[in-house]
Amino acid sequence: MVNLHRQLSIAMLFFMGVAPLVSADNADNPDPYENFNRKSHSFNLTLDRYIARPAAVIYTNIMPDPLEKGVVNFFSNLDELTNIANDLLQGKLGQAANDTGRFLLNSTVGVGGLFDVAERAGLPKSEGEDFGQTLGAWGVGEGPYLMLPLIGPSTLRDAPSKYIDSFANPVSHLDEVSDRNSIRLWSLVSARAELIDLDDVISGDSYLFVRDVYLQRREYLVKDGAIEDDFGDLDDY
Repeated sequence: MVNLHRQLSIAMLFFMGVAPLVSADNADNPDPYENFNRKSHSFNLTLDRYIARPAAVIYTNIMPDPLEKGVVNFFSNLDELTNIANDLLQGKLGQAANDTGRFLLNSTVGVGGLFDVAERAGLPKSEGEDFGQTLGAWGVGEGPYLMLPLIGPSTLRDAPSKYIDSFANPVSHLDEVSDRNSIRLWSLVSARAELIDLDDVISGDSYLFVRDVYLQRREYLVKDGAIEDDFGDLDDY
């Protein structure tokens, strides 16, 4: 518990220091690190082409569709804990109640989250909340766009927020490192398998396509849909 408190304290001090850097208007040049970002994008594409996508194809071919859907539901159910925490931080009490109900119902009646019984019970899945969105709701600007090696598209505000969100995920608190890594790897393969059908969607400059989709989608989520979003089918891309 002491170690957890220390980690959270360090993370919050970091955000206090970085907030002034990302609060300025970023509209004129959202991508000042384009040279670095393009190299990271190329690196990620290479890993995807030779490792991630082939693994996802094999996974899809050997996994029965109902079981594959159950795995997606399982990890989505774990994400509800992150949603709940950020619902509360943003003062969205109604959504927090909905997401809490979803987690409790799916974790019990839904057999550990394998089945989304909450949806049938009238508790719809929200578009999700994370600490990057919370900072955006608090008025922290997104800062420059970043394409991170291994991780993917992000911004100066969103990148370190992933660390904060990890504390809400039970997988991060497993004692065995091998168990944590195995579950995370399974989650990554499952997520990549969900995107196979979107591989042919990208056209033109793939770097610009991914960047623009990410930035517009993040703005849409931070503003709770108060802008027009043309990329609703590419939420996870």
